[in-house]
Amino acid sequence: MRRSCLAFMLGGILLAAGVSATLSKATNPLDPLKVCPDTHKLLFENAVLRVIEAKVPAGSTEPKHSHPRGITVYLANYDVETKTIPDNRVTQGQRKFGTVSWSDAVVHEVKNTGKTNSHAIRIELK
Repeated sequence: MRRSCLAFMLGGILLAAGVSATLSKATNPLDPLKVCPDTHKLLFENAVLRVIEAKVPAGSTEPKHSHPRGITVYLANYDVETKTIPDNRVTQGQRKFGTVSWSDAVVHEVKNTGKTNSHAIRIELK
């Protein structure tokens, strides 16, 4: 009995690990790590969340990409112009060092319109 219980638990753990690995490898063509590899870097990932560092030079535009809901921590002062998709709504904004914002899932293009490079950490929920 003890041996079958242990085998059952081990099987469950292996199944959960396999499902988790499969889900984490699911392809999203608008994943910022794929669309913006020069400006986005994966810092951490597990089954619950992933953490991305984004550094965009002044005057540069990030092409259309998506984010699930999550929190962004701003590590520099900079100005942005954001175009959300599919409504093509354009907004201007200022990011301030040390501030934090929440956002729901979004597809957008972002241009760093300021004179300083952007720097942010994005904590995305899965």
